[in-house]
Amino acid sequence: MPQSRLRVGIAGYGVVGKRRRVFIDKHPLFKTTAVCDQNFAEPGVMADGVRCFSNYRQLLEDPLDVLFVSLPNYLAAEVTIAGLQRGLHVFCEKPPGRNVQDIERVIEVEKRHPGLLLKYGFNHRYHDSVREALRIIQAEELGEVVNLRGVYGKSKIIPFSGGWRAERKYAGGGILLDQGIHMVDLMRLFCGEFVEVKSYVSNSFWKHDIEDNAFALMKDTKGRVAMLHSSATQWQHRFSLDIGLSEGYLVLEGILSGSKSYGEEKLIIGRRDEADVGATREETITYLEDNSWADEINEFADAINNGAGIQYGNSQDALLTMKLVYHIYWADPEWRNRFDLGDPLSGR
Repeated sequence: MPQSRLRVGIAGYGVVGKRRRVFIDKHPLFKTTAVCDQNFAEPGVMADGVRCFSNYRQLLEDPLDVLFVSLPNYLAAEVTIAGLQRGLHVFCEKPPGRNVQDIERVIEVEKRHPGLLLKYGFNHRYHDSVREALRIIQAEELGEVVNLRGVYGKSKIIPFSGGWRAERKYAGGGILLDQGIHMVDLMRLFCGEFVEVKSYVSNSFWKHDIEDNAFALMKDTKGRVAMLHSSATQWQHRFSLDIGLSEGYLVLEGILSGSKSYGEEKLIIGRRDEADVGATREETITYLEDNSWADEINEFADAINNGAGIQYGNSQDALLTMKLVYHIYWADPEWRNRFDLGDPLSGR
């Protein structure tokens, strides 16, 4: 362990940036020394001694070792690149940008700085229910994955119906890119890479130029099919992922979050039975604490301190997940033609 803590800057000091700081400062390797946010009218020092700036350029002039990026989609890639060019390790929230081209630009810069670490905040992989489900699948305790069905939805384009999240030129996409990307990433985690996609994408309810619903059928390299519904018209917030296996099933139901609006986080484990009525043995594990934010920071710190690689959320993970999100957009011919989208998987 280094003699002194690494100096951390947080670009974007809103809800997510402030929550990240709680776990950054709890880690013995890190100490937040500066933040930036548009709500700071001019440079200054907060009551706790942390320096504050109104934009990321001012922040990057401050002596830092690590940069956390919690900014809107249209700034994510730009600020991540600027951090790497300043010689900083970078942790960026999802999504990595507005589109595939944004993350590709980041990767080109990352290649020129092999001594620096870049991690993306695909936080759901660190939830205890997800980790236990992955352990069961990898150990083949219930056989092999047969199929997946996932629903992830909220009641509007948050944090409000207007603003940058509702404009394509700033956000890049709607509910699928903003929230559904977590479900896409988990399906890749459990199933591998998907090579064929059929979809229907719609903005018929909120009528922004980004989607409020996306439905997708995706087939992986082994022929297994995943069904996905990402929604901004789910009036009661919902997270649910059913994983069918050859000898049983797993159901991830609810997920612990800052809003507490997705219900209790549960993992339901069912074992296949030959009886006509279905499974007769089912176990439910309920998780009462969200350790994901701390565990995510711990892994990033360990990678910096011990030279370990990024286990989850490296730039290749981010690229493949973004490509799949944009393949879902492209697979709907009407959506593709409306926004002149190319196929991110084939390069067309």
